Amino acid sequence: MDAVDRLRARAGEGQLADYRRLPGREPTYADCDLEPRLASALADRGIDRLYRHQVEAIEAVRDGRDAVLATPTASGKSLAYTVPAFERAMDHGGRTLYLGPQNALIADQAESLSELARDLGFGSRVSVDTYTGRLSQAEKRDVRDRRPTVLLSNPDMLHYGLLPHGHRLWEWLFSSLDLVVVDEVHGYRGVFGSHVALVFRRLARLCERFGSDPQFVCCSATIGNPVEHAARLTDRPESGFALVDEETSGRGPRHWLLWNPPEYEGDGGSGRRRSSHVETKRLFADLVAEGHQSLVFTRARQTAERYATESADTLRDRGERDLANRIEAYQASLRDDRRRDIEDGLHDGDVRGVWSTSALELGVDVGGLDAVLLDGYPVTRMSTFQRAGRAGRGSDPALVGLVAGEDQLDQYLMANPDDLFAGDPERATVDPENEHLLPAHVASAAAENWLSRADEAHFGEGFPDVVTDLEADGVLERRETAEGVRWTHAGDHSPQHETNLRTVGDREIDLLADGDVIASLGFGDALRDAHPGAVYHHQGQSYEVGELDLDRDVATLQSTWADYYTRVLTEKSITVDRDRAATPLSARPDVEVCLADVTVAERVTGFERRDAKRGEVLGREALDLPETTLSTTALYVTVPDDVEMAMREVGDFAGGIHAAEHGLISLLPLELLCDRGDVGGLSTPYHDHTGASTVFVYDGHPGGVGLARGAHERIEPLLERTGRMIDACGCADGCPACVQSPHCGNANEPLAPEPAVLLLEALTH
Repeated sequence: MDAVDRLRARAGEGQLADYRRLPGREPTYADCDLEPRLASALADRGIDRLYRHQVEAIEAVRDGRDAVLATPTASGKSLAYTVPAFERAMDHGGRTLYLGPQNALIADQAESLSELARDLGFGSRVSVDTYTGRLSQAEKRDVRDRRPTVLLSNPDMLHYGLLPHGHRLWEWLFSSLDLVVVDEVHGYRGVFGSHVALVFRRLARLCERFGSDPQFVCCSATIGNPVEHAARLTDRPESGFALVDEETSGRGPRHWLLWNPPEYEGDGGSGRRRSSHVETKRLFADLVAEGHQSLVFTRARQTAERYATESADTLRDRGERDLANRIEAYQASLRDDRRRDIEDGLHDGDVRGVWSTSALELGVDVGGLDAVLLDGYPVTRMSTFQRAGRAGRGSDPALVGLVAGEDQLDQYLMANPDDLFAGDPERATVDPENEHLLPAHVASAAAENWLSRADEAHFGEGFPDVVTDLEADGVLERRETAEGVRWTHAGDHSPQHETNLRTVGDREIDLLADGDVIASLGFGDALRDAHPGAVYHHQGQSYEVGELDLDRDVATLQSTWADYYTRVLTEKSITVDRDRAATPLSARPDVEVCLADVTVAERVTGFERRDAKRGEVLGREALDLPETTLSTTALYVTVPDDVEMAMREVGDFAGGIHAAEHGLISLLPLELLCDRGDVGGLSTPYHDHTGASTVFVYDGHPGGVGLARGAHERIEPLLERTGRMIDACGCADGCPACVQSPHCGNANEPLAPEPAVLLLEALTH
């Protein structure tokens, strides 16, 4: 691929951190008997043979098993559930509920499935409809009246619109439900995934009451625990799942470039580098100008919008006016018709380049592209390869470029590319037993159909205590019947509409600008991001917070052109409420890593203003804000006395344990599907519970969503990898590439890399 050679030739010293060519692959097919009309309709689309992995999934579902397809983007996963869904509709009117995470993906699937259903001809009994929050009441009523055999929706609508009205409006669906398709199942993790897991438990009990027992087909990117995750999410036994994870579709060779922006001159090893956005823009403009249809994935909506505009300006400056007019920005807040125009433009080639958020990571069909650039590491290997999968048209070669940011994960992978290409996939986590989420779903279940003691099978061992508490609070009403005790929901309000699947807490702060609410933040997030004096970015506009009124739960914002950003300073303490488990380390059997229930108390005490370009501190101000508490799960490890003595001999001990804490948190996304912001930490030279110096890493969500538990299970490779990362950096005082954290409430002070390395090596070697 000529573009690869030209880019490699242009790379400055140290910029091309790694290059490798991944070979192409010939497709592998398998025989599959299909209903003649369905076979004919697929043949009309050029599909006269199925890939082996598609056939394996179809046969598993035909055999009555649940299935997980864990294969890359554009591997044809949709046929694996389309065939059994259509077969059952044609055979006996069996129904399928398809659940997708985003309306754009649902619309894309609905279009292709509807066209296929129409081509089956009259009398097939296959009908396709969507049911989302964007429909009017009349349109929703029409869908219910048509009673489609394939209904496409999302977990939010299942929670808000289907389950609450199961007996009155949806008996026809739940009584004949044969198949539930959960698309992009890897995305159901953390708080959202834990909520959805409880929604699936409510679905199971309602189907049980209507006499149906649907199978599940879960489609996933490549993750480390696809069967375990699907089973925990859907509450189906792991032994009942067939795993299909060998991709057998064909593709051309793929050229990978790991591109590291240069360090700022004269910074003397500060770790500060030129913006990944600017580097990506330059590479993107080069590729588009050379005739390569290219897609950039970036993290924020405003970044996509800004750099799509700047890329077009760059092309105009080069005299490429026609190409400049064919550059677009794609993100989730665009109108449906605008998103579809861009998707169609990519598919037919009219659009030559796009800057996108993760919205295009999903399975929306945009055809194959010549090149994909990743503006910063997308936090997980899973997302990296999902996005890279957008590159490749048939057997043609394709280019994937990862342009690194300056933080730990990006720089770690620039130095250790084998961990990207050959590392184990991350694991997804959910916690349907989260004590903060469970009561709302038990109350919702009671409103959908009476509860009995047998529902412990759906909601777990915490169910009896939750029912007792809800009854005492007047949420549930107890009734004695001939069949035993029953509980029903008390009152005429809707517990479903009081439960947001995307959050844990219910207190929110409205952000008010020019009299309009532009966004809402959870209470804890608002104290950190919307305090008086904070600079807040929204939809490409910068605002300064003038007032935070906690009596009215409103923050007042004004537009600003400030060339600085703000970062809070905090005080934090952790109380260990209960130890759950302890695991001795292989290298130090005398040291145990413990998993525990903890309470984190935190207070925002002030904030810094920092220069937007160089990160230098411009000033600090004090704040008087209330303390927040978080009941969650954490892992912790104590520092042995001999190791502490050795650490003190080589440097600042407090800085060493602080640096180790930051490093562990920064690399946790290499083990689990999460963001660094989902995890918190604390390091202290002495803790009352342990009687020793202790490092804590805790799940940043109330009740925990499995992150601390997952980290506890993977602690030894995490400790070893963190030690290697810090040791390889070479900076003296800690920098963004190793142990500095943008979330640190102590302004990254103190940090001492050398004693941190000594600690981590002592625990692992």
